[in-house]
Amino acid sequence: MKYQNILIDEPGRKEFLLGNEAVVRGALEAGLDFASTYPGTPSSEIGNTLFYIAKKAGIYFEFSTNEKVAMEVSAAAAASGLRALVFFKHVGLNVAADAFMTTAYIGTNGGLVILTADDPSMHSSQNEQDNRYYAQLANMPMVEPSSAQEMKDFMKEAFEISEALKLPVLFHTTTRVNHVRGIVEYGDMKEKRGKGYFKKDPNKYVPIPSNSRRMHKELLQKIEKAREIVNNSKLNHVEWNGGDIGIITSGVAYNYVYDVVKQLGLKVNILKLGFTHPFPDKIVKDFISKHKRIIIAEELEPYLERETRIIAQMNDISVEIYGKLNGFFPRVYEYNPDVIKDAFEKILGIKIPREPYQPKKVDLPARPPVLCPGCPHRATYYAAMMALKQLKIKDAIITSDIGCYTLGIQKPYEMADYLLCMGSSIGTAVGFSKATNQKVIGFVGDSTFFHASIPGLIDAYHNRANLVYVVLDNRTTAMTGHQPHPGLPMDGMGNKAPYVDIEKLVRGIGIDFVKTVDPYDIKETIKVFKEAIKHEGISVIIAKRECALLWDAARRKQGEWWVYEINQEKCTQCGLCSDWLACVAIYKKVDEDGVERVYINDALCDGCGVCATICPFDAIDKRVIE
Repeated sequence: MKYQNILIDEPGRKEFLLGNEAVVRGALEAGLDFASTYPGTPSSEIGNTLFYIAKKAGIYFEFSTNEKVAMEVSAAAAASGLRALVFFKHVGLNVAADAFMTTAYIGTNGGLVILTADDPSMHSSQNEQDNRYYAQLANMPMVEPSSAQEMKDFMKEAFEISEALKLPVLFHTTTRVNHVRGIVEYGDMKEKRGKGYFKKDPNKYVPIPSNSRRMHKELLQKIEKAREIVNNSKLNHVEWNGGDIGIITSGVAYNYVYDVVKQLGLKVNILKLGFTHPFPDKIVKDFISKHKRIIIAEELEPYLERETRIIAQMNDISVEIYGKLNGFFPRVYEYNPDVIKDAFEKILGIKIPREPYQPKKVDLPARPPVLCPGCPHRATYYAAMMALKQLKIKDAIITSDIGCYTLGIQKPYEMADYLLCMGSSIGTAVGFSKATNQKVIGFVGDSTFFHASIPGLIDAYHNRANLVYVVLDNRTTAMTGHQPHPGLPMDGMGNKAPYVDIEKLVRGIGIDFVKTVDPYDIKETIKVFKEAIKHEGISVIIAKRECALLWDAARRKQGEWWVYEINQEKCTQCGLCSDWLACVAIYKKVDEDGVERVYINDALCDGCGVCATICPFDAIDKRVIE
């Protein structure tokens, strides 16, 4: 689908949309004025879509420095009477939590929707936390869509709920809903408000203790009003099929339940919850009182289950409840129809026929995630590895961070010993430098550096830490889809923008040892690493080279391409390129004469030339592709 199709004002039109694209359409139909984010899978496509359409749509959109800033700028827009959307992956809400919690107290004038994209099975995340509990923690209304159509429809409804209650609304999604594709029917487009106006009222907007005490009471009153709305909301509904068994479900799990029930022809009734905080107590009470057994199917934590058990206990309703807490459903990883079938077999005491799954056996080598051919991070890691080897340092501690470069954990580099979260590479490096006598090297990407590393770097300088900090500056936010960041001369709407020079920023802190290297210049990079490791105090290396994917695209556009090939007459099979640099384009093959030789795959070779640079026998030649 063309991004511009999302802007078509044609009620009844149907488009095949990604769940994240449907979010944007829903926000547009709601009259969206303002949006902000820090990119993170599985929510990244929302920002990518807005990047391409924001100007034409008349929306302000930005890729913020981090999620906390994204939360703050959208909160201010909503306080000015505009409709604002802020979105990020689940762990992004941890970063935004301080502002998030206070926004609930202060409330909002225009609609404010906060989308959190959870990641069951941790497809691209460090944990699978359940952010539904943030709604409880903050006393904030929450909705949970289960399809692409609902992503659009629920977004419109979320803005209406937000403005009705003068509260932000948490929009909870999970990976499979973000990345589902489906037919979405368009609705009417609401007129935008353009510029807002902030009416000053410190008693309302400044949470000093005397105001906060009143705000908390007001928040509790608002959430009780929300309870009246939730028990009459069209986002919650029952599908009656007969029988004395009821199923309560939400989000993507509903789809699996629906399919299995339909496939097996089960006589069960399904309560699908789409507005899940405050919990729809009257609806649930009425539903469970009509059944002897209740099955609760939900991904992540037993949020629905706990709330249902509370209602049953407080209302003295005798009903058997089957969920995660008594072991009928797993508490880890994402669900699928087989998970639902396994649970039904245990609960209903039936044997569900399964079509035997026969995976196609294909003789292929394992394909673990690796750095792309030509990735400058590979060259940086090689240089660091060689520097440590030449200095005979075997126990250096390597702190890593969130980004493509986390793949440095793989052999032969093994450049990741400890990782917590975005920006943690510098804080943990300080900790290790103080707690041990080992050499410490931290690695961070350029976007993550701006996101969360600067306070840690100031801490390292102020507390006189002894460590090497490496900023892997590949000129983009690569892992989430090449979004811009403050170090680039372009903003979230494609406009030219002033940028922050990383080297100047680091020197501005007061750090003396700051050197910028081109990682493709292996000899110089190894030399600088050795100097930095020997340096007493904090030393910063900025390994600056454009992401190979962007470099490739630029060269192809210009009609330039070249690769490298092994000169078999000169090659001694020393393994420096194949085993130590370990570029994925380089492979070994046993020839017809029984001798194993090293080759370079033309289809994978990026033409970076790092392998040729490190070859001690000058056995790798450049070949221009006409």
